[in-house]
Amino acid sequence: MGNAADLVLFSNRVVWLADDDPVSPGFVAIRGNDIVATGPREQGREHIGPATVVKDFAARPIMPGFVDVHAHMEVAARTLYQTVDCRAPRCADVGDVLDTLRAHLGDAVDGWLVGQANLFFDQKLAEKRLPTRAELDSVSTEVAIVVRAGGHVSVLNSPALARAGIDRDYQAADYSITGMPTVERDEDGEPTGVVKEMDNLLPLPRLSGKDLRHAIRQGVHDLFTVHGVTTIGEISETVEGLREMDRLHRDGELGARLRIYLWTPGTVSLEQACTHADWLGLEAADDLIRIHGVKMFSDGGYSAASAAMKRPYVLDGHGHHCGQVALSPEQVAVALERTAAAGLQLAIHANGDRAQEAMCEAIIAAGGVPSGAPAPRIEHAGNLLPEPEATALWRRAGIIPVPQPVFLYTFGDFFPTYLGDYGKRGRFPFRDLLDEGWPITGSSDVWIGSEERATNPFFSIWCTLRRQSFFGEILDGDQRITVVEALRMHTVNAAATLGEGDRYGSLERGKRADVIVLDRDPFACSDDELLDVRVDEVYFGGELVHARSAAPA
Repeated sequence: MGNAADLVLFSNRVVWLADDDPVSPGFVAIRGNDIVATGPREQGREHIGPATVVKDFAARPIMPGFVDVHAHMEVAARTLYQTVDCRAPRCADVGDVLDTLRAHLGDAVDGWLVGQANLFFDQKLAEKRLPTRAELDSVSTEVAIVVRAGGHVSVLNSPALARAGIDRDYQAADYSITGMPTVERDEDGEPTGVVKEMDNLLPLPRLSGKDLRHAIRQGVHDLFTVHGVTTIGEISETVEGLREMDRLHRDGELGARLRIYLWTPGTVSLEQACTHADWLGLEAADDLIRIHGVKMFSDGGYSAASAAMKRPYVLDGHGHHCGQVALSPEQVAVALERTAAAGLQLAIHANGDRAQEAMCEAIIAAGGVPSGAPAPRIEHAGNLLPEPEATALWRRAGIIPVPQPVFLYTFGDFFPTYLGDYGKRGRFPFRDLLDEGWPITGSSDVWIGSEERATNPFFSIWCTLRRQSFFGEILDGDQRITVVEALRMHTVNAAATLGEGDRYGSLERGKRADVIVLDRDPFACSDDELLDVRVDEVYFGGELVHARSAAPA
């Protein structure tokens, strides 16, 4: 048969996520990497030949693979491989943290013991504070101990401070990596052990070679593939990591395509990012891994009180300041010009509303998005929008807002704690943004300290519907969206944000054959039942890359 497919999938509940009817009985025919036909169930037989593999999932739904547009997969994979899990609520108080670290002293690597703690760890522990330097010293005065609370704030014991060269005379760097670096000091000028936006300046142990390769392979599978994520917008960590990802794809060992955003200056310089083709030498197929953009930080994180806000922080100990914008208009203009010339998408981390406004104004002042260039992304725009009229500036600048629904759970409780009444306004206003016509996305932003379910898109979807915070508060229930809108955020909208809406994100002829099989119908689930949805099978480019052992045959 001339139109015979290699594989035909049938289901009574095909979640197409195309522009027409989102769900109906049907089939998906696959040849090679691509979907070659779709339609009503009864027409699928036309695409079956002698060698065609046929699978009928009956009532189990099939849908396109999920797209996570903003992740730090390599960081998360390394974290799984060589850190001690101290996250709340696993650790309820400081005593639990110290006991956990003490129990794992034998796991120290190169003299370092690294503890993984959540964002806003000081708010999630019973004492409402971080462990102190002295408390960490009580665990060991020989092993260097650092508790990394979400990547923006860390606490070091005395040996760790000594290894990092942080003493009373230490001068923090004056440039932004994840925000402006800060060393907290006591009244005598001695470091307290708390550092902010400095994790990439610390001499922490690194994975390399076969250990790094194994960590990435396992991390992609355990964090993404098992949850049906088939495309990852990866924020780079190391050049070696990128080369290992390339080797893994060449060997057919990764079940997700990677769209890499080179982090500058954390991984490479802007010059190196824009000339990556001259030196990086990726060899796997462009559809599997490609350098897609450049990522820069214009401010820090809310947990470090370094997101640049229009109103001051009110939490004790933060000095009633408003955070700092770390990128100048001139730096933004240069980045826009250079990335456009290189055909790369510019992504700027801007947590605070003042940082977002400054970045949009800088883009406008630079003459807007260069002709033919991808629209720039503002990472985290849409998480906190105290002034709804700010979206008019987003439109003038031509940016794509990239919010993270998982943060509603992670730290939605704490905006008022840090920002007072100003922090109660515009928390994750997804209903309003969709009604304004913004095709917003959902993404994990998984990093060290993320919540345990952060990379599961159904957790993110639950956040958009249930809107329940870490401490159980329902945040602005009028901003709830629908199941189909939430699914689109994590598929078609996400593919469009990457500029690849014609390649994947929905089940349509001509798109990549990224298809996942669910164990139940999300449209028939209560909000909380969405957390129990499991992915039974994952097809990546037509190839089965994951089958859940408990799934029915």
